[in-house]
Amino acid sequence: MLPRPKNTFTLKQDPREAMVRSSKSPKINHRSVGLKCLPGEHIHEASLRVRKRFHFKDGYYDVFGTLYCTSYRIAFRPDCFSSSQDSSEEVIFDSDNDIALPCADRILAVAHQSKVKVVTPSLSLKFVPEELLIYCRGFQLMHFHFSDNGLKTEAFSMTNTMAKNQQVFGSVVQQEAMLRSLDKRDSPTRMDYPTQMFESAADWENEIERVGASAWRVTPLNERCDTCTSLSKYFVVPCKLLDNELKKTFAHFQQRRIPRWSWHHQGGSDLLRSAGFQTNTDPDKEDVRSIRSLLFGSHSQCVIIDTSEDLPSVADIQVSFLKLRALCCNDTATPVPNEKWLSNLEATRWLDHVRSCLKKASEVSMLLSERNRSVVLQEPEDRDVNCLLASLVQVLSDPYSRTLSGFQSLVQKEWVSAGHPFMQRINHFKQSDKEESPVFLLFLDCVWQCLQQYPTAFEFTESYLLALHDSTYNLFCSTFTHNCPWDRIRGSQRHSSSQTYTPINGWRDIVREKVLLNGDYKSVEEVKSAPPTVWEWSLFYHHSRRQQFRNPLYRIRQQAVLNGNGVMHNADKLDVSNACNVYLLSKGVLVLQSPFFPRKSVTVSKRGGRRSQSVESLLEEEKQLRSNISSEQSMADLLLPLCVAPWVRLWTRCYLRCATDVQGDNQRPPVASLAEELKTLEDKLKKLRVNSQDQRHNGSVQSDVNGVSSSPYR
Repeated sequence: MLPRPKNTFTLKQDPREAMVRSSKSPKINHRSVGLKCLPGEHIHEASLRVRKRFHFKDGYYDVFGTLYCTSYRIAFRPDCFSSSQDSSEEVIFDSDNDIALPCADRILAVAHQSKVKVVTPSLSLKFVPEELLIYCRGFQLMHFHFSDNGLKTEAFSMTNTMAKNQQVFGSVVQQEAMLRSLDKRDSPTRMDYPTQMFESAADWENEIERVGASAWRVTPLNERCDTCTSLSKYFVVPCKLLDNELKKTFAHFQQRRIPRWSWHHQGGSDLLRSAGFQTNTDPDKEDVRSIRSLLFGSHSQCVIIDTSEDLPSVADIQVSFLKLRALCCNDTATPVPNEKWLSNLEATRWLDHVRSCLKKASEVSMLLSERNRSVVLQEPEDRDVNCLLASLVQVLSDPYSRTLSGFQSLVQKEWVSAGHPFMQRINHFKQSDKEESPVFLLFLDCVWQCLQQYPTAFEFTESYLLALHDSTYNLFCSTFTHNCPWDRIRGSQRHSSSQTYTPINGWRDIVREKVLLNGDYKSVEEVKSAPPTVWEWSLFYHHSRRQQFRNPLYRIRQQAVLNGNGVMHNADKLDVSNACNVYLLSKGVLVLQSPFFPRKSVTVSKRGGRRSQSVESLLEEEKQLRSNISSEQSMADLLLPLCVAPWVRLWTRCYLRCATDVQGDNQRPPVASLAEELKTLEDKLKKLRVNSQDQRHNGSVQSDVNGVSSSPYR
């Protein structure tokens, strides 16, 4: 038994803590504190006078505030928060200061800079921590400092509460219940930038009208999600193909994901995406004719691009991402030597995957701009790499996709509505590590590379991409928390009384009550307010942060009128005499595909590890690629990013946020600060010019006066 110490001490309680904590109840009276709780959310622990630490290369600074641990999140509210500026805003989740419990990847408790322990629910903490390091899954680091003397008893209870609540809040059902509680908002929040959600036929018709794709139409064949559960309710097919003929084509493609229209080029070409062919089907002549109509549309030539040939697989992306995360979020106890850091970065192959995606997107963009043809992106399941490549091609080719509204609509069309499995790939609740792969984050990295090379071609900034990157782990919005539109509808209706489950050819969305609104049948659930989306930025970021989303260097260019006729920019590189042929793009070469419908999937098996090309060979390939562009095309809005070092580099503001010497540099975007500095210099130059002109004018007047006074004829 340890001897009792002779010296005793007492801890003085802050009078504000008495208002926060009740001695009779373990819960916190959330009405008397600064955190605004969500419906069903309870504050389990609160600690005052906590310092959130921001590190710089030459030091650090602390922000005092209150740290909360609720049933949903870990939140920090600064004491110096200016309520007069953002009092009218309703920020339900402050992405800069809040962490959803499942998204806290690792919590470290530190005492005396020597005791460091990973906090877990199974292991009890043996010391009172002075600091908490919370590593988020999105490369963020929250550093909280409790006290200098280690006698802050709230630190011990706060740490244990975080570990326990993180274990409790870890199911999809709880997350759906939280989203349903957010449906009870008084009024939906207005989006800062109008976004097409592609949940109705009108959205698709507006997109067809915008790009001038007159040969395509919207089909409601999958309106009840019973034809294909992973596709959206509405998609676009050729006008000449009837729905009765279209129904017969679903069985010949994997997961019943048929070729669908994605985008129309101003030169007349069309971009399509499709799953791989089924290997155990034998289509008849009518089915082959319908499939040809899907692939060709109104064109005479079709190019099929196997996206799994040159691009990384889902498993390759995940392995590379884990290596990158281990390198960038390494503990300070086992740092990586500086002389080996770059070699370890190259060994992750993350930048290699970025280069391959940019290079492939440039090739597809060239195919679309060369002549009037149909280009089909084909992936075995059409839910991962196709989303990345189709989006990146439109970013390079369509100036509208480089605006804030256009980019958000692009993500909705090619990712959310197309059925990218966000819940499996992001793996918010860590339920299936085998399905995890950050394909969407790789796409954001590719867009960031283009933004660095063409800073005036994008309306959004690096801060916007960083906010969107962090929002993929935001469980308080419904955009990235489902695997497909059918999963989103099923989750919102799982506990609804008007939902009916009919297992006929898959799950069917049948509701007893329907209303007729603008010619479209909408369920009662659709008429009600929906859970917030990530595009309602005012719910997750304050006004001062949202001001950094718009690029001050962006220049609006006049776009040509889009039409469906098509213009022959270059001489056809395919054999014109062979009409209605299908070509396969393999290793940068167009190969005639024969027979038309292969007996096995056209996807090529992934090759093993191959030797990387030298810089000289890559530069030579890029020179050949740019030499194929005519003078007319070079003046168009086509972006062709360079895909070799040093143009493709690490996104430091995103991946190195855990490094203490980089955090301070991330607080202010370089583009915005540079624009403000340029504006200040321009104002100073204007003042100097005005002063110099005034001085010259005064000098000339004075000389005239002197001349008149000294004139002999006066």
